[in-house]
Amino acid sequence: MNITTRLATPSDAPHMADVCIRSWEATYETILSAEYIREKNATRLERFKQNITNENDNAYVIQKDGKTIGIMKIAPTEDYDLGDSFYELHYIYLHPDYFRKGIGTHAINFAFDKARALGKKFISVWVFSKNKDSIKFYEKYGFKTDGKTQTHDRRGKQMECECIRMRKIL
Repeated sequence: MNITTRLATPSDAPHMADVCIRSWEATYETILSAEYIREKNATRLERFKQNITNENDNAYVIQKDGKTIGIMKIAPTEDYDLGDSFYELHYIYLHPDYFRKGIGTHAINFAFDKARALGKKFISVWVFSKNKDSIKFYEKYGFKTDGKTQTHDRRGKQMECECIRMRKIL
């Protein structure tokens, strides 16, 4: 399987939005309301267009034979209670056609390598508390919950489901 991961460019925004939309529809259909998913997905393309600039240094596309099948963002943590030794996996989303095919393993190992290369000692991730599959995935790679929860996203909007923070020593 020819899998590559590279920094996203502005021309990737539509493909990134599509992957994110499809992933949310498949992953969260039993966790979040259809209305909430529709509302969030309606903003995806515009958000990626705004956030993926030529100066992007933390959002990636995961491609198979040149086709975008996944996206991820790994960057400094925005959690004030964590120190400079932490990096954060802000998201990994895969197109549903590529679930359980080793792409998530590729992505998580890429994230670990990136954080280590930057001298980070820990990595964190936020997960919907009802997303048992993702929690199991992260636990498989050594993440543990640290007791921190949130009910608002980073823009201050109320989330439909509580999130838990998980962390791992690198």
